[in-house]
Amino acid sequence: MQKTWTPPVRSVFIGATLLGLFSTLQAYRLTSLSAKDGMDVEVVHLLILNLAYWYVPAGLTLPIFRLAHRFRLDSNQWFRSLLVHAAAAAVFSVLHTAAMLAVRSTFWPSAGKPDYVDWMTFVQRQYLNQLDWALMTYAAIVGLSYALGYYRESRAREIKAAQLETSLVEARLKTLEAQLHPHFLFNTLHAISTLVHTSPDTADRMISRLSDLLRLAFEASGATGVSLQQELEFLQKYLEIEQTRFQDRLSVRFDIDPDTFDAQVPRLILQPLVENAIKHGVSPRSGQGLVAIASRRRGDSLWLEVRDDGVGLSPGARHNLHNGVGLSNTRDRLECLYGDAHRLEFSDGSAGLAVRIEIPFRRMPSGADHASIRVA
Repeated sequence: MQKTWTPPVRSVFIGATLLGLFSTLQAYRLTSLSAKDGMDVEVVHLLILNLAYWYVPAGLTLPIFRLAHRFRLDSNQWFRSLLVHAAAAAVFSVLHTAAMLAVRSTFWPSAGKPDYVDWMTFVQRQYLNQLDWALMTYAAIVGLSYALGYYRESRAREIKAAQLETSLVEARLKTLEAQLHPHFLFNTLHAISTLVHTSPDTADRMISRLSDLLRLAFEASGATGVSLQQELEFLQKYLEIEQTRFQDRLSVRFDIDPDTFDAQVPRLILQPLVENAIKHGVSPRSGQGLVAIASRRRGDSLWLEVRDDGVGLSPGARHNLHNGVGLSNTRDRLECLYGDAHRLEFSDGSAGLAVRIEIPFRRMPSGADHASIRVA
């Protein structure tokens, strides 16, 4: 059974004290208005009486909270719970009347009972005078227990829903990364396989560099975000493989703002874009092709660009690019991580294709050295 939540005792008695002070001021004013000339108002007695008036319900608040949790009026056995609370309210009213008579008896003989009234009548009058207030107070405490309980349950559901949503996003990101790794590895191995028989030495160098690349990938495994420095180091290893494959046909240029080296970026966010630039911009050309990677900080945003100087995209190539694994994976990952706080744009013209990404600028924890960007 779920543990019953009860308000802190200190908070309950602070609230009761404030109510007691308010009741004391009210009683003092009423007594002053009705007192005869020259009659002193016993302020201390009024204060003690009114504090006791509220301290009794305060002392019974925690048991009432537990009773309300055990016998819930919104359960299937609501009628049984209603009978239990009716009996508890009667006990509450009796205890409150008895406590107030005990406090009165410390200040006045016979607790203020007139000599012409017998005790049975006096006690009944005191009980009936306070019965409606006692029942309403009991009902208010039960109602407060349900209100606070519903609020806590609502907050717990919101937190659980947020945690579930976060878990779903993380699971989707892991699925997308798991989809990206075989795609990238398959393409690289396919490129190596074409050189095994025609250029064994070149294939051997590519395999060696692929092992370095996979080592970096496994070291960062499980990390959703990495620094731009780490992303560029990984990208450099990948470009070394591609430059081994294309030789002098592939030229790479980095234009990285030093202020962005420690910016947080999604892992493997640039590699699919560079791979597409090589595939659609460099590979179809007979001469040398250029792939340029740039980064800038613009206010609270990080801007990344991958550009090639190819001939642009044909309608068929554009369709394949937009629906390919690499680009669609990148788009989905950015949507998971940033929602509407990102942009992914294409600029296709005579000077080739440029892909731009804009995401919120967030710094990774300090301590890492700036990357040394070079191209083999």
